[in-house]
Amino acid sequence: MWQEIAREITKTTGKQFEITNTRSVGGGCINQGYKLSSNNCDYFVKLNQASQIEMFAAEALGLKQMYATQTITVPKPVCYGTAGNSCYIVLEWLDLGGSNSQAWTEMGKQLAQMHKQGTADRFGWERNNTIGSTPQINTWMDNWADFFAEQRIGYQLKLAKRRGGNFPDTNNVVEAVREQLANRTPEASLVHGDLWSGNAAVTKTGEPTIFDPATYYGDREVDLAMTELFGSFPASFYNGYNQAWQLDSGYRKRKTIYNLYHILNHFNLFGGGYGSQAKRMIERIL
Repeated sequence: MWQEIAREITKTTGKQFEITNTRSVGGGCINQGYKLSSNNCDYFVKLNQASQIEMFAAEALGLKQMYATQTITVPKPVCYGTAGNSCYIVLEWLDLGGSNSQAWTEMGKQLAQMHKQGTADRFGWERNNTIGSTPQINTWMDNWADFFAEQRIGYQLKLAKRRGGNFPDTNNVVEAVREQLANRTPEASLVHGDLWSGNAAVTKTGEPTIFDPATYYGDREVDLAMTELFGSFPASFYNGYNQAWQLDSGYRKRKTIYNLYHILNHFNLFGGGYGSQAKRMIERIL
């Protein structure tokens, strides 16, 4: 398998790549991660079952679109494909491990610039992708309230019912979300889509970077909301974002709606206490 991947790297980059070392590194709970090294180059490789190749195809496209905004550092995708029973994606290797308040201020500013530069005239994306390993539906829609109510909350609630979740009537929740977002007419910004602390870091040279996206065009606030879901980013990040693009009034209330999507998804992926957390959030929304 590794030799197949090395040959594809050589073919894609036009530079001979011969593996000198393969080391397992953190790849999250969905994929396996490896550092692939030659004498003069390193890459980050993620592996999954061959059937999941479309997940990596979507990740590569999302990273390319984020990179194209020329605003914030993301690992450049090199290639992806299947080898034996596995699928893989090869990404630029970034040396993570730096951290200072100035870097987090810059991350906030750069994320705001990505939201400003990457725009569309509708909400959605050119293909479906995944949030974790859950399908994420991105059918284009003109209205943000309809998009988020139906394709984010409604879809996750349907999955949750199948999983045995005991939640209020899906239609009631969807309509409540639609009503509370009805006056929200944001620009359709390119969003990371899964921006928690595990998907953001600072390199050893002090560069802010984000990775592992679940990209689509939506309300920029979905990214900010998720940064506060599993332990907030440093305060300097929010200061930097607001310096570049002030958040709109009403964000605090919308934050619960936007983060309900991720808590429902965590219930669908992992079960456990996420169900009761989702119920509490739904009660607040209703």
